[in-house]
Amino acid sequence: MASERAFRRHRVVVLALDGLLPFELGIPQRIFRRAKDPQGRHLYDVVTCSIRPPGPVSTDADFAILVENGPEALATADTVVVPASYELGPVHEEGVLTDELAAALAHIRPGTRLVAICTGGYVLAAAGYLDGRPATTHWSSAEHFQRLFPKIKVDADVLFIDDGDVLTSAGVAAGIDLCLHIVRRDHGTAVANEVARRTVVPPHRDGGQAQYIQRPVPEPQLATTTGARAWALSRLHEPIQLRDMAEQESMSVRTFTRRFREEAGVSPGQWLTQQRVERARHLLESTDLSIDQVAHDSGFGTAQSMRQHLQSALGVTPTAYRRTFRSDNVGSGAVG
Repeated sequence: MASERAFRRHRVVVLALDGLLPFELGIPQRIFRRAKDPQGRHLYDVVTCSIRPPGPVSTDADFAILVENGPEALATADTVVVPASYELGPVHEEGVLTDELAAALAHIRPGTRLVAICTGGYVLAAAGYLDGRPATTHWSSAEHFQRLFPKIKVDADVLFIDDGDVLTSAGVAAGIDLCLHIVRRDHGTAVANEVARRTVVPPHRDGGQAQYIQRPVPEPQLATTTGARAWALSRLHEPIQLRDMAEQESMSVRTFTRRFREEAGVSPGQWLTQQRVERARHLLESTDLSIDQVAHDSGFGTAQSMRQHLQSALGVTPTAYRRTFRSDNVGSGAVG
């Protein structure tokens, strides 16, 4: 009973602005509302509000959306999400908030986590939340974003940026990656992977991946590196050399490396490290294996190597990660 009383859903409030993109507005609803704990309890409440009293909000489509909450809902938020809008007016043109938008944002409590999807970052920037911080936005708006807000450290080459209490994403579908990242950060890999499975999207694309790579779609008859990736995933615990992966596709190392980067957006070595980090996270969350055994089974070889990679990717040690995200039904006792 005590655990039931202590349970509290994290409240996400999504700010719907005129000219919004319905797809982006739906991302937080889809991702956060699907997240459940091992007992089947929803982990987030998701509420949509506008900057005006309840009523219709225009979209970039041929329909409006009826929003039933006014700006007061922002005061109840643990996390505020601002999707993109095509009608930002002076926010986009001059980098300043309208009086109406400023009054709405004033409801946000200090310490609330702030999230922008795509050009929703203009709103956070105009409000001063991004000053001196790294941030990203849609690649086509990055130069304008940087000129308008010179105090921001704009990175146009990533899917999303997590700067602690303020997070920004690149365009459109990168919002899915960002929201899944937040679920993973809040509740661990197992919860995020289940949300991704139900949403039928990849469970993890690292924020550092390139958001836009100008290249033609490969011809269907051309060989791909899919088989090599599947082969590598089945033996992550073993040493894997680049030439071994290339041999799976009967390619030269040079051709394989080029084709792999075209298809995956990262080098084979970067991809292998990402997969091993994900394997280590899963094992730390769901088993009572020792840190040494997790390092071996995820392919890092030594506990020290795994510590370095997790510290670099997640900012925490394996022991700290396990302590935070360990499933309730897994026994403790591992050290590292």
